[in-house]
Amino acid sequence: MTYTIKLVYRLGSSPKVYVVSPKPLALATGKTSLPHVYDTAEQQICLYYNDEGKEKEWSPDKIIANTIVPWIAEWLYFYEIWLYTGEWTGGGIHGGKIEN
Repeated sequence: MTYTIKLVYRLGSSPKVYVVSPKPLALATGKTSLPHVYDTAEQQICLYYNDEGKEKEWSPDKIIANTIVPWIAEWLYFYEIWLYTGEWTGGGIHGGKIEN
């Protein structure tokens, strides 16, 4: 499968990553939303833990090419496993508006 990704970044802020194609992304059998995303409709994927009071996995002093870009590939890998198994094996912590 080929994916088109949109990465939005403003200096000093957190990057936002969207899968723009294919849209909509396929869902695993019996599932109604994508795993490990902030928004199924927008297909904004969750790549790293970034909660106050906890150690952040990404910060503005890190290089996007060395962190975010490989994490996108990793998310897509686990998405394809989920698509066939229905189980998200990529780990992560969900909270707030993140959908499961």
